[in-house]
Amino acid sequence: MILDNLTVLYLAAVLLKQLVKKHWQEGEDSFEPPVVSDDEKDIIRRMLLLALDDPHRKICTAIGMAVASIAMYDWPEIWSDLLPFLLNLINNQTNLNGVHGAMKCLVLLSADLDDKVVPTLIPALFPSLLTIVSSPQIYDTYIRTKALSIVYSCTSMLGAMSGVYNAETGSLVVPLLKPWMEQFSSILEIPVQSENPDDWSIRMEVLKCLNQFIQNFSSLIKSEFEAVLGPLWNTFVSSLRVYELASIEGTEDSYEGRYDSDGSEISLESFVIQLFELLLTIVGNSRLGKVVAANVKELVYYTIAFLQMTEQQVHSWSVDANQFIADEEDATYSCRISGVLLLEEIVNSFGDEGFLAIVDGAKQWFTESQVRKVAGNASWWRIREATLFALSSLSEQLLETQESGFKTSNLKNMIEQIVAEDFQIDSLEYPFLYARVFTSVAKFSSVISSGVLEHSLDAALKAITMNLSPPVKVGACRALAQLLPKAKKEIVQPQLLGLFSSLTDLLNHASDETLHMILETLQEAVKAGHESPALVERVISPVILNVWASHVLDPFISIDALEVLEVMVLMLVLLLIFIFRVS
Repeated sequence: MILDNLTVLYLAAVLLKQLVKKHWQEGEDSFEPPVVSDDEKDIIRRMLLLALDDPHRKICTAIGMAVASIAMYDWPEIWSDLLPFLLNLINNQTNLNGVHGAMKCLVLLSADLDDKVVPTLIPALFPSLLTIVSSPQIYDTYIRTKALSIVYSCTSMLGAMSGVYNAETGSLVVPLLKPWMEQFSSILEIPVQSENPDDWSIRMEVLKCLNQFIQNFSSLIKSEFEAVLGPLWNTFVSSLRVYELASIEGTEDSYEGRYDSDGSEISLESFVIQLFELLLTIVGNSRLGKVVAANVKELVYYTIAFLQMTEQQVHSWSVDANQFIADEEDATYSCRISGVLLLEEIVNSFGDEGFLAIVDGAKQWFTESQVRKVAGNASWWRIREATLFALSSLSEQLLETQESGFKTSNLKNMIEQIVAEDFQIDSLEYPFLYARVFTSVAKFSSVISSGVLEHSLDAALKAITMNLSPPVKVGACRALAQLLPKAKKEIVQPQLLGLFSSLTDLLNHASDETLHMILETLQEAVKAGHESPALVERVISPVILNVWASHVLDPFISIDALEVLEVMVLMLVLLLIFIFRVS
């Protein structure tokens, strides 16, 4: 096989990196003799630097990685001319290939800095990085994004140092704030562009940098932060429509699961999650949270909209209830979970004002969903489901607010109105909304009226026995686990056999993710059937024993199964005692 020159060069750079790892530094765990001589090292270092402006990006990246691997051992003590050489490259606007190569090296170097290097690196490097970021007419988005990633790495290290060297790090940070905040603002103030992952990537680095500045230097940043707040809001609001089209409705490309040439994810959801992370930091900051307090209602309103199920989630969860449960209960990395975390922080940080903002935002979207439904919008249910998802996820905090004396009648009335209306929808056509109604009833059962609870219990008992989609069954189980303990026996007893039959059928098809939920529901069903212990034992015992035997090595599932058996045994013992006394 004949290799072309590019392939040979790339393989040479990769092999050189391996040579450095094994033969460069004696005493390292990975070292294997022989060691590279000092003369050979000097030649390799000089030759690599001269090749950093290779016009082929793949070759340039490989050479940059080789340079970084050597720098781990030799820079700055032995390879003292490395940084000046890289600075000369990135400052040479006539050699953009050299800029790219130098930036690749600096990105790798900045990821592995210590507190000795950073104080000298920042004054020398940051002016050049600022020039690159502020010159979109000269440097492409990729290079500007990499410059921002270096800023992020350096400020992260400064933050780690600030606990011990507070005055020193402060003196380094203060001169950076105004010029960098101006650049952050200029990038964020332009509306988010659709189908442009490069735009998402550079904004994402800006958000990460801002997060570091706020987390570590909020006392220094407050006056400059107000200037960036407006542009940040523009990015937040404009990204919603892009996210709706690309991810929620799926009519445009979201670049989900795609990565750039450096292996960094470029999906729109990753960008939105980073946006939420920054907003979470701002809201939770005692100094900066006050700045956004006046706009907390708008913040909640738009955040709820981001919680709508994506087209990909609809497809995945429709066929796999186990994935549906796992994604919700395991707090997976997603826009929905990040948005809920922000809403939780809003309630925690703003108290009653946060509570009112949540209720007000939910009301607005409930009304909007009704308007969309009447207008024939096929996606009207998504925002309704997102509203209920937000309220259900915050149920503990919202109910605690009620216990503290704050009136929640508006919340109660709104939930009952939604429940009453949405139990009339077609569970086959809108399975996720129907399932979310069940979950909402379970979460707010302590404040919902008895009439609504009885109606919900009846709907759940019917849903669990019908041939409905997996999400609806999940929602019904969640509702039954909460409602059965307080249910009237005349409602439950006639449907007990069908309930047991359906739950045991679900057990036979359940994965580890759903077993816990079904066993919890089954335990409450067994308790509700205490007046028919023989029926319960005959139907349930064989199935539960099989579950326990199959999962005896899993402590969580086996304990759940044993708890169901314990309830059954207790029922039978009480029955025997009763028979003995009567006789």
